[in-house]
Amino acid sequence: MTGKLFLIPSSLGNNTVHSIPQHTIEVAHSLDIFIAERAKTARHFLKALKTPVAFNDMTFYELNKKTPDEELRHFLKDAENGKNVGLLSEAGCPGVADPGAIIVKLAHEKGIEVVPLVGPSSILLALMGSGMNGQQFAFVGYLGVKKGDRVRDLKRLEQLSRKQNQTQIFIETPYRNRALIEDMLKTLGSNTRLCIAANLTLPNEYIKTKTIHEWKKTKMPNLHQQPTIFLIQ
Repeated sequence: MTGKLFLIPSSLGNNTVHSIPQHTIEVAHSLDIFIAERAKTARHFLKALKTPVAFNDMTFYELNKKTPDEELRHFLKDAENGKNVGLLSEAGCPGVADPGAIIVKLAHEKGIEVVPLVGPSSILLALMGSGMNGQQFAFVGYLGVKKGDRVRDLKRLEQLSRKQNQTQIFIETPYRNRALIEDMLKTLGSNTRLCIAANLTLPNEYIKTKTIHEWKKTKMPNLHQQPTIFLIQ
């Protein structure tokens, strides 16, 4: 009998755990094998959850973009042998804008039961708080890195949003937030709505939706190095 792969959402910053449901905490407490991007981050999170299992008795498999395919398959050997395994994201939900998706794919291929658990998702929290269309939306990840590519992406997403009445959700590497905002204010139409959602679930949470015209008259928050979700419609 195979074990299960539990998808354990982690807190969105500073190891605050008030957004983690009790059942998710209880499942995490029952596990001693974890797959995570960084073992150090995983240990901090589990410590915040007050895990009863000693770290010396835990096994951590580190997952990143450079992890070879043959090593990835080894990560699920414990589950194939009957042990339950936890998959942790650096922040938020495993498999959503997260490399853990490949582990979930492998689990399905191997017939291992996948159990997604409830917890915070910055993408959905931002959509909930934006006041934009929650019936039709798309998360498109990162825009182009170069300014020209980024501007083209913004114009394309704005046109798509207008044509399909579809909320467009995207993110940026935190140190480029300022450049992205400047490009949005210069590129997008004055009536296009922009929601900026930063540090969700944290004490300094910020979420506001305004038209581009209104944003141009507003003092922008300092979002340098702050995890932020952007939405337009």
